[in-house]
Amino acid sequence: MKKESYFGIDVSPYTYEEIIADIKKRISLNQTSTIIAVNPEKVMKGEKNPDLRELINSATYQIPDGVGILLASKLKGGQIHSRVTGVDMMERLLQFAQEEEHGVFLYGAKEEVVSKAAENIENKYPGITISGYQNGYFKDNEALIQQINASGAKLLFVAMGSPRQELWIRENMPRLDTLVYQGVGGSFDVFAGHVKRAPKLYRKLGIEWLYRLMKEPKRLKRQMALPQFLAKVLFSKNK
Repeated sequence: MKKESYFGIDVSPYTYEEIIADIKKRISLNQTSTIIAVNPEKVMKGEKNPDLRELINSATYQIPDGVGILLASKLKGGQIHSRVTGVDMMERLLQFAQEEEHGVFLYGAKEEVVSKAAENIENKYPGITISGYQNGYFKDNEALIQQINASGAKLLFVAMGSPRQELWIRENMPRLDTLVYQGVGGSFDVFAGHVKRAPKLYRKLGIEWLYRLMKEPKRLKRQMALPQFLAKVLFSKNK
C-alpha cells in the first residue's frame, strides 16, 4: 500500500493488524522494522527541518498517531481510516511477542518506571519473555548494546522522547541484533501505572488530546499545531 505524504512527511495507511502481519513476515526474512509515530506537530516541524523529515521518512512505518492526520486523510480522500497510536501499537507488539515467543527489551525512563513497566507487562501477558531492561540514565552505551544483544530480544522499545529516541535507534541499529524497533515516548509510564490514559470514550472519539489538554493546560501552545495543520491541508492543492 502506497504511503500518504503531508508536506513532505510520509504516513503509513496501515492498521494495527496489517503492520503486525507485515512485521511477522519481515522477521521471518530477518529484516529490521522501525516504527515512528506521526502527528500534526511533527509534520509541521518536519516540513521546516530536513533532518527531522529524513528521520521520519526513513522509518519502515510512520503510524498516524494524531487525530489530525486521520482528518487530513479524510479531507484529501486518502486511505487512513483509523488512528494507530504509539502506546496501542506497543501493546499490539507485546501481544505479538507473547504469541510468537519473541523476547522484548525495554530501554529508557527512570529505573522505577522501566522496572515497574516490565513487571506489569509480565503480569498482563503471561508467558511473555522480558529479555531485559535498562533505565534511560545508563551512560555506558557500549555496555548497553552488549546487554541488548546478549538478551536475545527480537523487539526493542526505546522511551527517551521524540526525536531523541529515534535518533538513538538509527545510530545504534547497525550494531544491534534486534529486528523490531519502536520509540515509545512516555508509554513506559502508562504501563508502569504512573500515568493514566484518557477514558475510552475520549480515545474512541479521537479526542485524547483534549483530555490531556484539560489535565495539562500548558500543552495549549503545542496543540495549536492541530488547527494550523488542518487549515494548511484544507487550502493546499496537494497532500
